[in-house]
Amino acid sequence: MKVLIVSDTHGHDENLERAVMMETPFDMLVHCGDVEGREIFIEALVDCPCCIVSGNNDFFSDLPREEEIDIDGNKVLVTHGHNYGVSMDISGVAEEAKSRDCDAVFFGHTHKPVIEEIDGVLAINPGSLSYPRQHGRKPSYVLLETDKDRKMSAEIKYL
Repeated sequence: MKVLIVSDTHGHDENLERAVMMETPFDMLVHCGDVEGREIFIEALVDCPCCIVSGNNDFFSDLPREEEIDIDGNKVLVTHGHNYGVSMDISGVAEEAKSRDCDAVFFGHTHKPVIEEIDGVLAINPGSLSYPRQHGRKPSYVLLETDKDRKMSAEIKYL
């Protein structure tokens, strides 16, 4: 299974479109929030299931605050992360995922990509395709794949 993980597009879809074109085909798109009203466009852009959660800038949104999804037998918590203090430390969001028996947590908010295993939980932040904040400030996303044993592996990709 191949999953495109993005976050913090903030209503600017050009780089999202580029990432989708570069990585197609994939089996699922996960957006970790701050779509700013573009969820219908994002769902129409891809030909696969989407999981989109609300971020701190998704005012008046009907999007869920977080979701638990299945990725090839792996339980994953998807959240924006701002309610778990991810700007200071990502251990809180990983702890929340572990308390729910999740194998992984996908989150955004910081605009800085990270892939880290914390206490048995794979923590993934794809960064931002619109307003990157990490050193070098390259727009980023994550490509996650599962192997024949359903083990997840993830890679940060840059535009």
